[in-house]
Amino acid sequence: MGPNRVGQASAPKLGVRSTRQRKAVVDVLNELDHFASAKEIHSELDSRSLAVGLTTVYRTLQSLTEIGAVDVLNVAGGETLYRQCVAGHHHHHLVCTRCGKTVEIDGGPVESWAREVASSHGFLVSSHEAEVFGLCPDCQLLS
Repeated sequence: MGPNRVGQASAPKLGVRSTRQRKAVVDVLNELDHFASAKEIHSELDSRSLAVGLTTVYRTLQSLTEIGAVDVLNVAGGETLYRQCVAGHHHHHLVCTRCGKTVEIDGGPVESWAREVASSHGFLVSSHEAEVFGLCPDCQLLS
């Protein structure tokens, strides 16, 4: 999709059905630089006095996930977090464990490693996920 967050990419794809509620969710996603839960996105919509129900937020996030417009991060405890997908290709993330800042990165050697390990066990890779967690430069200064 466009450049990284520094240059701020265009809004994620709205998909086939563009409604006022869907656009409101997409607008919030466009402004976030971190992964957020559906409840956090819903709370942000409420703070803006935008009437979008939590069920609609969940449905919208699911449909945006299906068309590849958002990235999904499953965290410990079973919570699912969402973020606008800026890259239009397969990628991974650096995620700050303190502030949540997220940077999209290429997989580099992870890609060949996944194929090699799978092949050595007779598997054919259909997908894989790799996220890197740590402290961003700003949060390192606070330590």
